[in-house]
Parts: sequence; structure tokens; C-alpha cells
Amino acid sequence: MFETGKLTDFAPGEGERARAFAEDHPDGSWLEVSVPGDVHTTLLAAGRLKDPFYGQQEEEAAWVEDREWWYRFSFEGPETPPEPDERLLLVLHGLDTFVTLWLNGERLGEHRNMFREAVFDVTPQLRAGAANTLALCFHPPLRQELPAAPDPWGRNQERVGMRKAQYGYGWDWGPRLPTVGVWRPIELRRQKRAALLGVQFSTVELSGDRGRAVVRVRVEVDAFASRGPRRARLRLHDEDGTAAETTVDLVAVPGESAGGAYLVVKDPHLWWTHDLGEPHLYTLDTVLEDEGLVVDMRSQRVGIRRMVLDQSPDPDEPGSRFFRFVLNHVPIFARGADWIPADSFLGPLTADRYSLLLSRSREANMNMIRVWGGGIYEHDVFYDLSDELGLLVWQDFMFACASYPEEPAEFVSEVDAEARYQVRRLRSHPCLALWCGNNENQWIYDQLHWQNKVNRVPGALYYDEILPRAVAQLDGVTPYWPGSPYGGDDHNGQTDGDVHDWHVWHGGSPRRFGEEPVNANTPEAVSYVRYAEDMGRFISEFGMHAAPVAETLRRVVPEGELYLHSPTLDHHNKDEPKNKGDNLMLAVTGLPSDLQEYVDFSMIAQAEGLKFGIEHFRRRKPHCSGTLFWQLNDCWPCLSWSVLDYYGLGKAGYFYSRRFYAPVLASCRVSSEGAVELWITNDTLEPVRDVAHVKLAGFDGTTHWERDVEIDVPANSSGPVACWERGELDGGPDRYLGVRSQGGAFPANRHFFGMVKDLRRERPELAVSRRGVGEGEVEVTLRAPSFAYFVHLETPSATAKFSDNYFDLEAGEERSVTVSDTAPLDPESVRVAWR
Repeated sequence: MFETGKLTDFAPGEGERARAFAEDHPDGSWLEVSVPGDVHTTLLAAGRLKDPFYGQQEEEAAWVEDREWWYRFSFEGPETPPEPDERLLLVLHGLDTFVTLWLNGERLGEHRNMFREAVFDVTPQLRAGAANTLALCFHPPLRQELPAAPDPWGRNQERVGMRKAQYGYGWDWGPRLPTVGVWRPIELRRQKRAALLGVQFSTVELSGDRGRAVVRVRVEVDAFASRGPRRARLRLHDEDGTAAETTVDLVAVPGESAGGAYLVVKDPHLWWTHDLGEPHLYTLDTVLEDEGLVVDMRSQRVGIRRMVLDQSPDPDEPGSRFFRFVLNHVPIFARGADWIPADSFLGPLTADRYSLLLSRSREANMNMIRVWGGGIYEHDVFYDLSDELGLLVWQDFMFACASYPEEPAEFVSEVDAEARYQVRRLRSHPCLALWCGNNENQWIYDQLHWQNKVNRVPGALYYDEILPRAVAQLDGVTPYWPGSPYGGDDHNGQTDGDVHDWHVWHGGSPRRFGEEPVNANTPEAVSYVRYAEDMGRFISEFGMHAAPVAETLRRVVPEGELYLHSPTLDHHNKDEPKNKGDNLMLAVTGLPSDLQEYVDFSMIAQAEGLKFGIEHFRRRKPHCSGTLFWQLNDCWPCLSWSVLDYYGLGKAGYFYSRRFYAPVLASCRVSSEGAVELWITNDTLEPVRDVAHVKLAGFDGTTHWERDVEIDVPANSSGPVACWERGELDGGPDRYLGVRSQGGAFPANRHFFGMVKDLRRERPELAVSRRGVGEGEVEVTLRAPSFAYFVHLETPSATAKFSDNYFDLEAGEERSVTVSDTAPLDPESVRVAWR
């Protein structure tokens, strides 16, 4: 009944003076608005707003911030009035953000938090079997009385005093488009006697041989009109039948209470990340009875698994501690990326959009996604899909890059209520690996006050007290971490906790706690080879810019501005200064001369940089136990650190990630003396026994040297399997070192003896053939007479899928790539290019 409503705007305060809340207020000229949705997309559809993603039209949407926006819903009440032991709740799952509500012309209440639902008991006001009118007034956020940042720094500090998606006011990758409206569903609940507030499922014990699990089910109840004894019937089952069941007698007291039970599951089907096993899901059915009458029920999918954050001392690196996730007794290396909101406009996001992005993450061999703290606690479908796909989720609380006020009491109370709501909402998902207090707040505050030895960041009340208390009381099993990065004296140190390595992109100099931060914007300072300086325990942010594919740029940049540093292209690059990417390209490829070179060169710099860094970090396993690069995705079409652009199209870095994140990785390390080491990193639970064929070859196809290396690498380990001294391998800019698996244990890899711009090679002519396999599928076969670099395929379609892309072809190598699409695909529309 709340899927569509009416929308209009007024100058602040005028709507209430015009009695827009009144039942008889005329709304025939108002716009139709969808729920979930938002104001911006409604105005776009109605032609009242130009596309803010195109050109520099973002600035023409600024007026939306200054208006008050009114929603009206007309609906029929329930056929029969509630009984004395019943109640009617109006549940608004997402209101963005400062709202006053009226029901049938009477003021219902207010809400001031985008991150928690608004619930109103409307039993007295709602008319059964008759028409009802719900009116909502969304006030301009910046006209509200907001607490100020106590020690302001960072961008757009006006955002800090509101519990609203922080990125909406602009970020160094996103536009200023603060949303407004009903961004999650509205429902009317009819409840009798008692209702389930929450059902928590957690694995509290798993035997060493994984043959026996003990799970705890905690049932939280609101007995608002209970008559007597209550109980909850629990049944855990899957396709094999019932795994466990029991009945829980609940305390017969009015109001909120909780009870629970421990269930023993023999030979459980465990939930694993997709790379280690099956992400098996059970169904937990909970039936609440009051005096034998069924009054509520809930069915949810759950997984049996144990997750621990190991921070024990690292015996091989004295003075350091591990920071590694242990899943079902197995220490894992987290391979993944940081997630930002998938759109500037959150309400209309579809399940298909989430499925596309998360499925592509899994296809890139990722096993963890970090939900960044300047966005949102994601939609339910995000976590449901992560459960299904076997992806772990590092979950930030929504605080980012700022000092947050710890008063007034009303603001603190909002944070507390938000935390308790979100912990209760997400705690039972098997994908949930970690709760994290914030993004970068302790670290940046330390850098700004570097001369001090002890700093208490404004907002510590949340990170050190309120948030961990909510996790402890309502979750109790998922690890909590106060911030990212965090650990040790220096919250971005390399001996304890997690690291954000922005020394490369920002050209930072190595520093210890208490030393002044120094940055340099030069090709040498931003060179990706500096990742080798990082000896961190867990690298949860690092990355570099790349352009999206040219087709994406053409959709949002006018034809006359498709050149490097045009006003519109720079407008779609929100980072400062604009030439950081130029310096990165200067170090790797040289500067581009046209748009296509810019797209290619920036992608090469990003992809080769991520490859270099992640290979280094993975070789350091177990001392380093995870890499989450910045960033997976975009919220609008732009130039950013993402590897998947706004439309889901993969940059070169995405396709490289399929290879450098393979569960088994072969990589080369060059020592300071010039020796070349071959390393095998094995993230699987089985030993790797194989033969690696290693070849020193010229780009012209000449083989100068080759060896076969026997490989026997234990499960879940990393180490060198061969080493060649400097005189044995005569490398140079006209040669590369290639490694291939004879048994297919790992993807082929290569090592260049210099930056791409310094390599001496000729661009070969490839033999290319295209064949239509079906209406939406094309097979492209390529053959190279000599080494071909950066071979890639493109189509005009945003939904096309490539079996492989952005790869090398060695001399004489032939490879077939399948391109598939949901729409008909013309073989000649598939473009092939290389460098």
C-alpha cells in the first residue's frame, strides 16, 4: 500500500503553513513518487532536473538541498479494527533524514536518523476499513540545529552533526548530491499479544575436527499485551532435513525480554568462503506462542561457522602481532576490496545491481568486502547475497574522516539507538566478519596532532564505549575493532592492527608516531614500487586512480571535452590536485597524447600497481594476512580508484585481480642484490604439487633461458621455491621472465625488468577471428607472433561479460575469449586492442 505516493516541494516552513499535512489538501498536481526511492530520481523522471552525472550539471541540482519535500500516501486501513490485545505499528525502514510525520492530519512524531527505522504505534489513529492519509515533511538538513565538529578537519564538515550518509555531501571520488526521501520500504504491521524483536543465531563452539557444533539461538520478545506463558519453537533445517530443534520457555513478564537455547549439531555443513568450501546455509524457523496461540513467526537463513580475529604475537617478527581472521579454525588471507555505496541515489538500487557487483567480486577471487564507513549500512540484499556467495563482510559503523561531536545528549542517544538497531539487524549473517568503529578518524587526528604522544580523538565516546557495548550486548561473538586503520602507538603502524597505505598515491614519506607527516606529489613519491616498503599486518586500504572505459566517459562527457584535463573531465575527478594521476603515469607509462591513451595508460598504471603491491603483500603471508584495495566500485561515472565503474564495467585492474587474487599465486621478487626469487603463495587447504615452467624470453619471441621447477608447497602457506642469482638471469628492458603451471595450479604470470614505458618492444600484429556462438555470445580467438601486452576486448554494451580480458599473449600463443551478453551481440561489435 506504500509503494507509490505523491511528492512536492515548498520553501522551508511553507508546507506546514499551507497545511500540506491535512487530509483535504489538494495533491492532484503533485508528482508520483516510488518507494523505495528518493527526490532526485523522481525529479529526473519528471523532467524537473537535468542528469547531474552528465557534464557539470551536478551543480544545477544544488537547489534540491534548500527546499522542504513533502510525501503524501493515501491508503485503506485494515478491514477490521484491532482487538484489545492487538496493536498496529507503522514501520518506516528508511527516512532520509530530518522528518516530521502526520497521520490523518494529526502530528505523529519526528525522526532524525537515516540509519535506523522509525516505528510508530498508530493503533488509536488508524481508521479500520476507511481511507487514511500519511504525510511526511523532509526538512532541509543544513537548516536544522546541528552539533558542530569539535575540531573540524576534512571535507564538508557540515555533514558531521547528522546521522546521514556522509558521502552525499561530496568526497574525493563522489559528487555533492545529498539525498532526501523515503529510501527504504514502509509497512503496516498488525501484532497480537507479543512480537519477535529479534532472533540471533550464532556458533559458539566448533570441535577441532569440525564434527560437532554448538549454536546459540537468542529470542528477543516484546510482550506488549501478553496473557500468560510464552514459548518459542525453534527448528534448524536444510535440504537434508532437521539438524536440530527445541522449544524455549520464555519469561512471562510484560514488556521486552529475552530467552534462548543451545543446540548441538552433529556433522554440521559448515559455512565457508567460496574459495575454501561451500557457503552452506541452513534455515532457522522461529515460532512464538502465547498461551498456545501462534502470535509471530520468523524464518531466516543462517550459517554454522566460527570466526575469530587472531592478534597473537608473531613469533617470526618480534614486536609484531598478527591481524588475521580465523574461519572454522583456518587462518585465512583476506583477498578483497573496499565497497562504497553503489549509487549516489540509494533508494532505487535493485537486487540485480548488487548481484552484478558482488558476483563479479567473487569471480575476481575475492573473499572479503569492506563496507566503508562514509556510506550506509547496506540494503538487506547485500548481506543475503554475501551469505550465498561466500563473501566475508568487514562492516564499518558510519563514521568517516572527521571529528564527531559527543554532545548534545540527543545526538549521542541517536548514535546508540542506531548502533543497537544495526547490530541486531546484521548480527546473524554468516558473512559478517568484523564490526569496525570508523574510517580513519583516529589515524588522521593523530597525524594532525603529530607532536603529541597521546591523543583522544573527538568521537572516542562512540568507538571506545557505545559501539563496542552494543556489539557485546547484542552480538557477543563477532570481533569489534575501534577503527580502520588502528593499532599500536601509531594507528597506521606496521607492527599491530590494520594499515591504510596511502603513501604511494599521496606520496607520503615513512614516519613513526610523533613525526611530522610529509607528502610529495612527484613521480618518484607516487611510484608503486614503494609498496615493497610496507610491512603491515593487514592492508585494508591502498590504491590508485584509473579512468573507466572510453564508452563510459562518452556517456557523461560532451564530445568537445573528451581530452585530458578538460573542465568536464576534471569535474569528474574529485581528487586534488588533479595531476596526481599524471605523476603516476609519468612513472609507469609516460603521459598520454589522446583520450584512448589516457584510458589505457591510467588503467595500466593502476593494474600494474595493484599487481605489484598485492603480490608483495601475499608473499608476506602469514605476517600480512589480508589486502582490501581501494576501491571496488563507483557511485557515479567518474575517474577514481575503482576497478568496476559505475555501470559495472571492469577496468584492467579488475581483470588483473582475477589473476593476482587466484587462490594459488606464482610471483617473482627481486632482492636488493638483484637475485630473482620465485614464490608460490597457497591460500588453499591442500598442498600444491606441480611443475613451474620458468622462461626468460625476449619480447620478440626469443627464448634466452628456461627451467622447470618442482613445486611442493604446504597448504595455507607462502614461500620461495627457487632463486637465481643476478649473473644467472640476464634480464633487461627487452626481456621478461614468464612462469606457467604445467598442471594448471596457478595462472600464468610474468615479471618485467623495468617500468612499462622503459620496455623495448615492438607492437605486433595479432591474428583475430570472431565467431557468433549464439544470439548473445561471441567467441574471439587471438594469436600473437610475438609478445603482445595489454590485450583487451571492448563492446558498446554495459552488460557484456568477458571470460578474460586485459592479458598478455606470448609469442605463438593462441587464446579464445568468450563475450556474452543478455542482449543480441554482433561479433563485429567486439573491438580488440593491445599495446
